[in-house]
Amino acid sequence: MLCCRFAPPEAGFEGAFTVDASRVTFGRGCLAEVGDRAAAYGIKRVALFTDRRIVGLDHYRRVERSLRAAGLDVVTFADVHVEPTDASFQEAARFAKEARPDGYVSIGGGSVIDTCKAANLYATHPAPFEAYVNAPVGEGRAVPGGLAPHIACPTTSGTGSEVTGIAIFDWVAHKAKTGIASIHLRPTEALVDPDVTATLPRTVVAASGMDVLCHALESFTARPFTVRPSPARPTARPMSQGRNPWSDIGCREALSLLGRYLVRAVEDDRDMEAREAVMWAATLAGIAFGNAGVHVPHAMSYAVAGLAEEVGYHAPDYPRDEPLVPHGISVVVNAPAVFRKTGPSSPDRHIEAARLLGVRERTIPDDGAGETLADRLVELLRVLGLPNGVGGIGFSAAQVPALAAGTSLQTRLLTNAPIPTPPDLVEELFRGALTYW
Repeated sequence: MLCCRFAPPEAGFEGAFTVDASRVTFGRGCLAEVGDRAAAYGIKRVALFTDRRIVGLDHYRRVERSLRAAGLDVVTFADVHVEPTDASFQEAARFAKEARPDGYVSIGGGSVIDTCKAANLYATHPAPFEAYVNAPVGEGRAVPGGLAPHIACPTTSGTGSEVTGIAIFDWVAHKAKTGIASIHLRPTEALVDPDVTATLPRTVVAASGMDVLCHALESFTARPFTVRPSPARPTARPMSQGRNPWSDIGCREALSLLGRYLVRAVEDDRDMEAREAVMWAATLAGIAFGNAGVHVPHAMSYAVAGLAEEVGYHAPDYPRDEPLVPHGISVVVNAPAVFRKTGPSSPDRHIEAARLLGVRERTIPDDGAGETLADRLVELLRVLGLPNGVGGIGFSAAQVPALAAGTSLQTRLLTNAPIPTPPDLVEELFRGALTYW
């Protein structure tokens, strides 16, 4: 892989990587295609997953009309929980088992798409809930085979769930986020329509855009696939393979788009050029991290979100019926502290990422790579009006040990980090993320 700036692997380590992606249709108005595309899979009875807020929007009505115009029997599940829990996943699975659809369509943010993935999984391959959940929280059992067709229609520009095989939820009893990961969970198709972003409020665009940014940064700086031990068999190669030549393409373009358009997209809901660009960046970064994997900021975020009730945080523009730290916020508040520490692992990549995000300093020394990238992230937090670190969410130094303990459960993500992440380092990172200005 010298041609791609990846050193040849040593004996016993990976020398190849796998590229997986959903089929993607991108463009304004493409939601109208959903009925024809569902019918092409032979679907007769479709489970349409969404949430109560989306049901009242024209996006939902367009999708439902298209499905019915194609002659499909539509049964709707609109009780998706914002930031899903183990209970809400299981409720959705019960619905799917009783409804017996032969295909699925999801329209909404990552919560909706992830819930639809889980419902499809447990209706197709019934098992105790903990069976498929990532170890060490769950059993980490492999999904035994394919699922029913699933067409995902994202309405936020950030999670990338429409092109990944990951479904994230909050396991309430464990006070931690975790998930299910399998190539079989990846939606069959994604219809990415930038028109849906016109109704998104400021904080939602900022939070989801920062999720995109962290997807790209973490995948771009993850450990290279060539240092991962070879799997016992080729089909056991994980989705989170580490950075690779394919993921680098999407990460670079996503970071470049975000550097130019993210602030514009947040500040002006009429700037459809900017919002379309951020939606495209979300798609690119989703495909990239779906094949490379993210690392420490996301691992830390699951602890932040899992302990949200302890601080009672309510993000503007989100439902206020319960404490909620939106996923993109729970990730990005950790990111500056992490990239300050990971800079020496690949100074060239941290410098390149900083420049793609708009840093214009003529020279950046290698020993300042992480600091420069972190400073740019802090600047974006301030400009976009997002919390000042985890302290801005309400956490204190006294809660650092609990946050670190929750992070330690995310072994799938921590093993993808470019540096070792022992418990004492994770605590150090949280202390560094308490406040930035």
